Amino acid sequence: MTTKTDLAAVADVLRTHDRFLVTSHENPDGDALGSLLAMHLALVELGKDSVMVLVGETPLPAEYGFLGVAGAGLIRAIPGDQSSRVLVAVDCAQATRLTDERLLDAAVVVNIDHHHDNTRFGAVNLVVADASSTAEVLADVFGELGLALTPAIAEALYTGLVTDTGRFQYSNTTSRALHLAAELVEARADPQRVFQAVYESMPFPKLRLLARALERTSLHVDGRVVIAYLVRDDFADVGALESYSEGIIDVLRAVEGVELAALIREQTRDDGPTRKASLRSSTERVDVSAIARKCDGGGHRQAAGFSSDLPLDEVIAFIVAEFTALPVFTA
Repeated sequence: MTTKTDLAAVADVLRTHDRFLVTSHENPDGDALGSLLAMHLALVELGKDSVMVLVGETPLPAEYGFLGVAGAGLIRAIPGDQSSRVLVAVDCAQATRLTDERLLDAAVVVNIDHHHDNTRFGAVNLVVADASSTAEVLADVFGELGLALTPAIAEALYTGLVTDTGRFQYSNTTSRALHLAAELVEARADPQRVFQAVYESMPFPKLRLLARALERTSLHVDGRVVIAYLVRDDFADVGALESYSEGIIDVLRAVEGVELAALIREQTRDDGPTRKASLRSSTERVDVSAIARKCDGGGHRQAAGFSSDLPLDEVIAFIVAEFTALPVFTA
């Protein structure tokens, strides 16, 4: 639960400093990118010098291209003056999930997030575990600053809100989230534009990648766990970017009777862990972040992930074993 002190401390840093770096986590999703852009645009509205940075060459998910993050000044390398800027990290639960931990070498680190397992790595932290999204937390920050929402800021926040609530279908869809959605639409966020861009603009290679994953789907623990996997060659074979794997996990979670869904994908690069696993649960009783933390991962109770260099069969066995070891498990 946030306190007035947390909110006021963040607002004070944003008011009293002039130069900022805004960043988020690796493999950014809708809440990460929406929050990144909204924070940057808000700082610009306040007359601040703001730069967005996500280190590396990994392409951003194509479905969020409509936000225009790249065109708004995103840079992909650490700027030379970072030590004189305030770093604002949004939607990032651990410092290890930043695109480069050297970003922490900043004048001040501000950490704004809603993950319940956030490590409070900032000098100033605003972590609201019961918020639907980081976008919702930022809406409160902007309110504390007395900032009027422009249509671009409203649409960036709406994107974070709608994607992290699963189009207002997940259990984190609170009355506060729905009221905020209405406020953002009143500020001229366009729900149809967001919906069509994110959910109805699937590139054909992404469809083919989904087919590959579904071909390799297996059920475990009497149908309570579903696991699929992708290998490195799948991406090249179908002409898909690595980011195209986002969303496949939601198809798996929809299987009747499944309490935990997992997608394991082999990385297309050689400069990181061999595999990444995404975990989703269909019930609050199953805390997938507890499983992810066993491999230095993390996330939400119902959406988490981790990396591993273990062979595929051992990763699958680990997920199944950890599911059956959860306190709520009954055979």
